[in-house]
Amino acid sequence: QVQLVESGGGLVQAGGSLRLSCTASGSIFSINAMGWYRQAPGKQREFVASSTRGGNKIYADSVKGRFTISSDNAKNTVYLQMNSLVPEDTAVYYCNALDGSGHNWGPGTQVTVSS
Repeated sequence: QVQLVESGGGLVQAGGSLRLSCTASGSIFSINAMGWYRQAPGKQREFVASSTRGGNKIYADSVKGRFTISSDNAKNTVYLQMNSLVPEDTAVYYCNALDGSGHNWGPGTQVTVSS
């Protein structure tokens, strides 16, 4: 089992920046990839970014050039640096870890971007 805890959400004005953190614990050696998803009110959860154990990074088109995913393996932590935020980025952001058993999710952290 993998446990995930997110932090770093909050309220920011449009054009601002936030950095989310997600720390993994438990069976961390089973993790193949970690990433971020988000869910806005009334919408389905959507993919934002991911980073594989091999270092490959993928981004949703809507965040390319604005968001950057990175990791600190020594701290078992993955980060999401979010720049040039727009109101459409408002959502609950969930950390995700993919292992042999499937997807593991954190409880989520709220990001609100005001116009």
